[in-house]
Amino acid sequence: MAKLVAWVCVFTMGAQALLPPDRGLGDNTRESDARRKTEPFLLEHRPSSQVSCRAACQLPPSRPSYFLKLAHCTVSDSNSMAPTQAPMPSSAMTTQELRSAFSLASIYALRMLGLFMVLPVFSLEARHYQGGDNEVAIGLAIGMYGLVQAFLQIPLGLAADRYGRKRVIVVGLSLLALGSAVAALADSVQMLAIGRGIQGGGAISAAVSALLADQTRVQVRTKGMALIGASIGLMFALSLGIGPVLNLWGGLPLIFWCTFSLSLLGMVVIVYWTPPEDPQLLKAAPLSWQETRDLVFSVDLLKLDYGVFILYGVQLATWMALPAMLIQAGVEKSNHGWFYLPAVLLSFVVMGVTLFPMERKGLLRPLFLSAIVLVFLVQFGFIYESLHTPDMWLLEVLVFLFFCGFNILEASQPSLASKIAPQQARGAALGVYNTLQSLGIFAGGAMGGWVAKTYSSTGLFLGCSTLLLSWVVVSWRMSYAQHGQPSSAH
Repeated sequence: MAKLVAWVCVFTMGAQALLPPDRGLGDNTRESDARRKTEPFLLEHRPSSQVSCRAACQLPPSRPSYFLKLAHCTVSDSNSMAPTQAPMPSSAMTTQELRSAFSLASIYALRMLGLFMVLPVFSLEARHYQGGDNEVAIGLAIGMYGLVQAFLQIPLGLAADRYGRKRVIVVGLSLLALGSAVAALADSVQMLAIGRGIQGGGAISAAVSALLADQTRVQVRTKGMALIGASIGLMFALSLGIGPVLNLWGGLPLIFWCTFSLSLLGMVVIVYWTPPEDPQLLKAAPLSWQETRDLVFSVDLLKLDYGVFILYGVQLATWMALPAMLIQAGVEKSNHGWFYLPAVLLSFVVMGVTLFPMERKGLLRPLFLSAIVLVFLVQFGFIYESLHTPDMWLLEVLVFLFFCGFNILEASQPSLASKIAPQQARGAALGVYNTLQSLGIFAGGAMGGWVAKTYSSTGLFLGCSTLLLSWVVVSWRMSYAQHGQPSSAH
């Protein structure tokens, strides 16, 4: 019908264009009158996308050209009236998103490799330093890094919102390099503690996660976070094998100088490889302190903060007892890293075939809860092994299942936090999140060792299972939707 009306209008105006100039109205008056009569019909049936074409039709330099333009526009309009469906957003990462994800994941990898390499040998090698006969001082030197990190995650997250993510990352990596140099030149446990504390000043986790969230779409953000999580897990497994080798070659100083070099390499990556920040975001006004406070203490973000505290606390507590069980199962201490590596790598495959497809289908909530339940059930497997002579292959399966659940949770939680928080406050929200992560690491190591010594490894795993069960209860009605969208919790 619209097409028929349009052609009738075209024919009428064409006929009027052929009339002699001296008959009736003048040229301009006649053409204006014709336009007044035809425009209501054309406007009623023409989509808004044809406004530019309509504008061209209203500029008749001569009658024949006006007739031809109007005919062309009418045919174009009639063809465009067919209903069109908006394309679905792609779940594939763009080149820019891949560049951002891989560069930021490599920064995490370089940083965490340097920090993890020292863990298997620190407590033994520190005994050769001045003051090394004091176990409390050695423990303080080990924990100083995490303690300083916990205090600086929120301030540096706020700074990332106000002064830019990249600036904060460069400053943090500079502190990591400075602390590594101090620790490499140390001749006492006290200087080691100072160096470790300066290293902890490079609390850039919130800034890195916020920058990744800024540079990725919601549909692929979990993939980017998963790359960071994979880099952490992979570096943890590799460090258990690389750290002892470097220690044999040059002791703690060589490990700390390697960390210094990795920090400088990370600065090169953030400056020259990572895509530049969005200039509009840098100009955007950050949230007020009141708005930021209300956001970071919102119910759903607090649930995520509780979850990451439990997740990392359970991981560290589990590893307070697991190495001894591996030794009982016949796995030599020098081979522990190679024991973990296959389980970690295979768990990444499981994460790839479960997390990303289920998130696209809107099934993140059941997967998230199932992952917590999986880690919960693994604890009962560890309880069984602690009551019997541990079997190496059964422990391998349990570690594999543990990392399957852990990697899904470790990748999806910061992604959820970045979706809940608006762009101007992602640094603050992720700063609180990473603070609870650091506190979880500290509590898991400190309390896990005490519980294992007081109540045995069986009591430790039972306590971990209780904490995981409480996490299921807390997460049951948590929002799994993007900021400003309806929640998927039921």
